[in-house]
Formats: sequence, C-alpha cells, structure tokens
Amino acid sequence: MFRNRESWSKRTGRLRSAGRHALTQWPRLSGWIVREAAVLVALFLTSLGIWFFVELAEEVREGSFQHVDRQMLLMLREAEDPADPLGPRWFEEAARDFTALGGVAVLAGLSLAVCGYLLLRRQHDLFLVMATAAIGALLLNTALKYAFDRPRPDLVPHGSYVYTRSFPSGHSMMAATIYLTIGVMLTRIQRQLVVRYYLFSLCVLTTLLVGASRVYLGVHWPTDVLAGWLAGSAWAAICYLLATWRYRVGAGRLERVSSEERAAEIEQAEHSEHLSGS
Repeated sequence: MFRNRESWSKRTGRLRSAGRHALTQWPRLSGWIVREAAVLVALFLTSLGIWFFVELAEEVREGSFQHVDRQMLLMLREAEDPADPLGPRWFEEAARDFTALGGVAVLAGLSLAVCGYLLLRRQHDLFLVMATAAIGALLLNTALKYAFDRPRPDLVPHGSYVYTRSFPSGHSMMAATIYLTIGVMLTRIQRQLVVRYYLFSLCVLTTLLVGASRVYLGVHWPTDVLAGWLAGSAWAAICYLLATWRYRVGAGRLERVSSEERAAEIEQAEHSEHLSGS
C-alpha cells in the first residue's frame, strides 16, 4: 500500500513537472507556430499571385477583358463629358496626390531613406531585402512592360503624364512591393498585435489608393492595376521569404558559434580541474 502511494506521488510529481515545463516552453512554441504559419502563408500568396497574374496576362493578350476595362473606365467619367472625371475638382486633385505616392521619385526616396536607416542600425540583412525588393520590382516591371507592350487607354484624356507602356501598372506594382515590404518590417519590430495590424493595414490601404487613382485619372486600364497589385504582392512575399531565410541562416550560425564556445569553455574547465587535481 505504501509502495502504491509512493509510486502515485512520483507519477503526480512527474506530471506537475512536465506541466510546468510545458508552460515555460509555450511562448517559444507559440512563436515558432506563428513564424511557420507566416512562412506558409507567404508561400501560398506567392504561388496564388503568380498563378493569377499568368492567367490575367493571358486573358489580356487575347483581349478578353477589353470590354470590361472600357466600361469600368467610362463609369468613372461624366456621362455628358468623358473628359471630366466624376466628383468635384478637389477630389481629382486628391487623386493626383494619391497617385504621387506610387511615383518613381517618392518611392525611390522612401526606399533610399529606409535603406539608409537600416544601414545606420547595422541591419544588413533587412537592408539587403529592402534593396532587393525595390530594385527587383523596378527591373521586373520594366521587363513586363516591354514584353506585353500594351498601349495606354485612349478613351479619355490622361490626368497625369505617362511615358511608358500600360501593362502592368508600374505605380501599382512598385507601391505594392515597397509599402508591403515596409509594412512587414514594421510588424517585426512591434509586439502589440493591434499595432501590427494597424501599420500593415495602412500600407495595404496606401497600395490600394495608388492603384485606384491610376484608373480614376484614366492612365491605366483596370486590369493593368490588378496585374500590378498581383505582381507586386507576389514579389513582396518572395522578399519576405528571403528575409526569413536570411534570419534563420544567421540564427543557426550564431547558435553553432555559441554551442562551440560553450563546448570550449567546458573543455577548458575540465582541463583546469584535471591540472588542479594532479
């Protein structure tokens, strides 16, 4: 009977110890689950964005969306005068302000500012990701424009000066890449979940406003903007995966170095004890 009590107390003691250990390891486990889920989501969004872009590009080449593009563009114009966008003059001016947020000058200046900040903080991995996102998006968009060679809309007068081809929208693609990449970086330095959602939502909203303003000003077909959003989001997700890979490689390198240092310290301590004993 006493043996049964003793064995039962040992079992309950082991269960309590295991429970306390699980509670202490839960923050680490939950963080790992969140990181792995984020990687899986990024992989899914990358694959989905590329697939939708390819399908949309094929339809645009075949002219399947031409009627829809024309109807949506004319819906944003006065019926009596297609040269006049819907809404008051101040709204049209606001659309130009929003479209400037996706311009080359603004995004180049913002990218350089972020890269400079990351260099000052010695965040070289994030600097590499930011530079890759910006330069890669610019080169990719230029190559896609030359490949598809789609003319700009000619239904209405352009509300902004344009000098490149139409598909995909450069403003939309660059805005999606730069703002979403910055949004991901901001969420990594914030611990409060509400603040993370708020900052990332602002980046998404800015991206949407830039693209919508391009259609409102008559300088892009709606499918141009949609393609820009898809390509930019996919490229931003790829850059996020690159950042995750760089972080894990660096963390693994630091872990190996620290383990080697601990092993050397233990070996040195054992050697010192051996010398003192002898």
